[in-house]
Amino acid sequence: MADRTPPLGVEELHALVAAGDIDTVVLAFPDMQGRLQGKRFAARFFLDEVLRHGTEGCNYLLAVDVDMNTVDGYAMSSWDRGYGDFAMHADMATLRRLPWNEGTAMVVADLAWEDGSPVLAAPRQILRRQLERLAGHGWTARAGTELEFIVFRDTYEQAWDSNYRGLTPANQYNIDYSVLGTGRIEPLLRRIRNEMAGAGLTVESAKGECNPGQHEIVFRYDEALVTCDQHAVYKTGAKEIAAQEGMSLTFMAKYNEREGNSCHIHLSLTDADGNSAMAGEGADGMSEVMRHFLAGQLVALREFSLLYAPHINSYKRFQPGSFAPTAVAWGHDNRTCALRVVGHGRSLRFENRLPGGDVNPYLAVAGMVAAGLHGVEQRLELPEPCAGNAYTADYEHVPATLREAAELWENSTLAKAAFGDEVVAHYRNTARVELDAYDAAVTDWELRRSFERM
Repeated sequence: MADRTPPLGVEELHALVAAGDIDTVVLAFPDMQGRLQGKRFAARFFLDEVLRHGTEGCNYLLAVDVDMNTVDGYAMSSWDRGYGDFAMHADMATLRRLPWNEGTAMVVADLAWEDGSPVLAAPRQILRRQLERLAGHGWTARAGTELEFIVFRDTYEQAWDSNYRGLTPANQYNIDYSVLGTGRIEPLLRRIRNEMAGAGLTVESAKGECNPGQHEIVFRYDEALVTCDQHAVYKTGAKEIAAQEGMSLTFMAKYNEREGNSCHIHLSLTDADGNSAMAGEGADGMSEVMRHFLAGQLVALREFSLLYAPHINSYKRFQPGSFAPTAVAWGHDNRTCALRVVGHGRSLRFENRLPGGDVNPYLAVAGMVAAGLHGVEQRLELPEPCAGNAYTADYEHVPATLREAAELWENSTLAKAAFGDEVVAHYRNTARVELDAYDAAVTDWELRRSFERM
């Protein structure tokens, strides 16, 4: 990765702490769901101790379910192993202010074991490993994530108390691209945009979406690890800002039976000179590298779907005619395909349309890089693009359930070659935990269907 100026420098942090402008530093790492987990430190203690020596966190943080319950099946952390610690070391290239938390800065951490070796199953480490493989070919990945969310006028506490039913969306109808619709909650959207800019993110735009209360804010394309770090900061910060405004928002993939929350991920490659490795002289404007890289996406798509759609709810997006993909297909600017090629020349890239708002960006981008490298190293041939409606054409179907995706992942020789047995087993167990919890739950649908009539 090229040298880059962090959003906030260490010397500047020293000065802000001395002046009393910063009194708190958050040190956090992305967990298996891409959520930020960590500690808040007194700023002076962080500078005097944590900056040099790091800190510790219980290693169960990469071995629990979504509700933070301890579960079995993880090799790295268990009751038998005593639930020890791993070390959290600050990556100071990620240091930034958090304008929505007064007097606060944040830095993202990498995880290591006591002997200094990296925690292989940590999402940030999984992505780093794939980016290192990419660098071996002389390429850098650049990525952009497009998170959609639904805003409600209820607080998070009110939403909890109502079991997340009967909430009031911020807009009552489809406001896709509507300036009036976004204007209805511009105070919230403006706070998010401006305060993310204050945290070092470069905001591009905000727009309305189809589901009532649904919106999207997008940020400038950047180096892949930077984009994923910013994604995690933004997702946490947007929720915190909404809470401060007496509202709530959700990034869950499918809140109701209408349009889900997507997180389309764009990816391109540059060479050592900063030139596009994907643009070429062919009729379609693509280089041979891009054709192989895209072919790898198609070959790995089903086996890597667990990285793009990690939860039970994720798979409810994949419905015909929903703008969420069902076909393992690619096309030029074709939104019915799982993979969409867009841009020209330096901006040429592809978009993976599988991920929803619940995606862990580190895992998804790692999967896209690994799939592309497989295509390049095996010199896979790219099939003809889909020029029509991929929903009704004869293509392989993306996995329809988490169970199907987990089985494909577990049995994938490609996944084991790219990520290693430890990572494959770790995330297969994460899917098992999710499936077991779902299979044991009694849903509202079952109660309505069975309480009286069965």
